[in-house]
Amino acid sequence: MNDTPRGNLTIRTLAMPADSNPSGDIFGGWVLSQMDIAAGICAVERARCRTVTVALDSMSFILPVKIGDVLCVYTELIGVGNTSIDIHVEAWSQRGRTGNEKKVTEAKFKFVALDDDGRPTPVPK
Repeated sequence: MNDTPRGNLTIRTLAMPADSNPSGDIFGGWVLSQMDIAAGICAVERARCRTVTVALDSMSFILPVKIGDVLCVYTELIGVGNTSIDIHVEAWSQRGRTGNEKKVTEAKFKFVALDDDGRPTPVPK
């Protein structure tokens, strides 16, 4: 496993008690939503228009995120089609004061660029 994140830091956020189960583990859906937000930022920056998530490949959680961890989400543009954009996303957790990051999960997200009427539109070259 890589010991350094792949891509650009797109989001940093603090895992709060409201995002956890009674054992203090952060819900996987919360982590996924942060990854989707980060991928959406990357997609819009590239497409320069509205984009929507249409798919993501499988995700497996490597480590839990705990209350008080800083979740760092990294994105890397890996492909651009006619109307679609593929983005590799990694979530890393910073626990405590050490600043050491550990990979939590990763996935590939696919976005489609949309025009003002909500129809697929070409991504600029």
